[in-house]
Amino acid sequence: MASRTIQVEIKRQSTPDHSSVTEKFEVPYRPNMNITSLLGEIALNPTTVDGKATTPITYDSNCLEEICGSCAMLINGKARMACSALVDKLEQPIKLAPLSKFPVVRDLAVDRSVLFENLKKVKAWVPIDGTYDLGSGPRQFPQLQEELYPLSNCISCTICMEVCPQFNDATGFVGAATIAQVKLFNDNPTGRVLKEERLRALAGDGGIQECGYAQNCVAACPKQLPLTEAISDVGRDVVIQQVKDFFVR
Repeated sequence: MASRTIQVEIKRQSTPDHSSVTEKFEVPYRPNMNITSLLGEIALNPTTVDGKATTPITYDSNCLEEICGSCAMLINGKARMACSALVDKLEQPIKLAPLSKFPVVRDLAVDRSVLFENLKKVKAWVPIDGTYDLGSGPRQFPQLQEELYPLSNCISCTICMEVCPQFNDATGFVGAATIAQVKLFNDNPTGRVLKEERLRALAGDGGIQECGYAQNCVAACPKQLPLTEAISDVGRDVVIQQVKDFFVR
């Protein structure tokens, strides 16, 4: 009796300027395989189902435990993490494709630098750098730590941006991940020194007003971050900041 195999269809693109093609593979089955290990099996024998020799699949991967966020891709049409998507729970043929809202670098690897540019726009960091001892920072109570901890779990996978209908070239929307980090750092006792600057950044083009509150982000987030709650809270703060700025002109 023939051994069990896994049928895989992968959308490939050799360079950012080339047209995409779909290649089909047949991979020997092993229990408890995830998509990352499946791609590793293809790399060991990069041959399509019709016997054509090809190249190993290019994709991003690092931690293999849903922490780094690098292996996000479309798996059977759904934005997911390759390291936590188990083959046994997927319908075959398994169809893999790169995230659709980011420039393709090669195969399943995309350029997600737009997220990091957005984080720089809102100054998503705690400003404690200096050439001298700044002394003890303000005390952060355990209750606040527990409240903010979920937002600190963002892994920059950009799945929230991929599933967001408002994240596109027309709106320039910064996306839920960036807004959530604004709430994280604005509520931090040290980070809130830049609160007004962050809120003003979100009041401009592509800011929080572009959010249609579709809630796709919170449903798709692999770390189950309270994204819609963060968007609601930051949206209120942006409006308050705009009113303040209006009266101090």
